[in-house]
Amino acid sequence: MLASFQAAAQERCEGGRGRLAAASTINVRIDNDLLGGAGQDQGYSNGFLVSSVSPNLVDYQDDPCLPGSVKRLNRYLAWLQPSGYDEQNMTIGFGQVLFTPTDRRRTELIEDDRPYAAALLFSMGYNARSGDHLRTSQIRAGIVGPSALGKQVQNGAHRLFGQDPFEGWKNQLRDEPVFQVTHEHRQRWVRRVNSDGWGWDATGHLGGSLGNFATYGSTGAEWRFGYQLPNDFGTAPLRPAGENTSPISAAASRYDGLAGHLFIALDGRWVLHDITLDGNTFRNSHSVDKRPFVADVAFGVAVTKGAWKFALARYYRTREFEGQRDAPVYGTFTIGRRF
Repeated sequence: MLASFQAAAQERCEGGRGRLAAASTINVRIDNDLLGGAGQDQGYSNGFLVSSVSPNLVDYQDDPCLPGSVKRLNRYLAWLQPSGYDEQNMTIGFGQVLFTPTDRRRTELIEDDRPYAAALLFSMGYNARSGDHLRTSQIRAGIVGPSALGKQVQNGAHRLFGQDPFEGWKNQLRDEPVFQVTHEHRQRWVRRVNSDGWGWDATGHLGGSLGNFATYGSTGAEWRFGYQLPNDFGTAPLRPAGENTSPISAAASRYDGLAGHLFIALDGRWVLHDITLDGNTFRNSHSVDKRPFVADVAFGVAVTKGAWKFALARYYRTREFEGQRDAPVYGTFTIGRRF
């Protein structure tokens, strides 16, 4: 579906949208605690996401930029799609996330550390903007458990790089289908760009998520400073409509030279449910006592040149459950190309 989504965006998208608004994008993101620089190999240990971002769309259900399979699926998801906005687009993604305890050598259940868990997730997101306001809605569905292939992926990578494997994957969460619906509103409070191309902006967000994968409410903000800032709603990854995936403003112009900016992002969550900490919903499994409030601080740098984008970020998170030894630190790397 990702391939057909991208092919349709390239081959069928008609004119009249502006050169930049008619562009689609492929992003590949890698998350890993080793990129955090703190020497950790635990908690949110590894993840990846491959996503395709459509051009600006006239309609979610009858737009020539979308393949027929996506348009048919969108008819069933009309309740999730925003309406009444000036510009809109959508994203499709596929990814995996892995979670492990601290001690990789113990084969028995480690009751006072987080469960082994892996998830494979398919996502569809709908983004719509008017001026300085963005609404994003996303649905994710997939599976948690051995079928998510966490043991094979993690230990295969460890052997490839000459590292010891994690020995306790037999204690991971059991297979369970999961879903998650996320809504978020973003408001750009201020944007200041000088005639020489240097500028800064600040954006706030408020939203929430519901599902057996995760249920929470969240709020936060992002500040950016740099040269030729993108006219969007944030660069920090791990958020709906992050990574510069919001619709392109009709007034935006295309800049193909070297551009870059720094960003700092804050996010706080009131967590009601997290299957990777609370354990399986319908079966007995390992679990820990999660903390209800979790906060992230992220900072990073993004660079664009022509059709290419590179971004590197580091995340610092508060402890997520009682008795957690270290506060999590991990990094992310994103590469994207516009078509």
